[in-house]
Amino acid sequence: MIEATGSPAIMSDAEIISRINAAIAEEFELDLAAMTPEQRLIEDLGLDSLDSVDLIATLERTFKVKCPEARARELRTLGEIHLFVDSLLVKS
Repeated sequence: MIEATGSPAIMSDAEIISRINAAIAEEFELDLAAMTPEQRLIEDLGLDSLDSVDLIATLERTFKVKCPEARARELRTLGEIHLFVDSLLVKS
């Protein structure tokens, strides 16, 4: 179980992944049902380098965390985003 910084709610890893996928799908108008950890942000999801700013803002809003921009720009797959967000959350 993982607790989001600044959030009293404890979420399971599955809940975190679900929230990430839902937030990204909504922000970029993607098919939520088709989102898998293996999908590449550029090649499979159709995001571009300019979308990285919106992606970072979406993650920060969703989880109330501060995403180090340099590290976030290195992310290439949805699975890497899941692990990245997990690393930003406080383990309880």
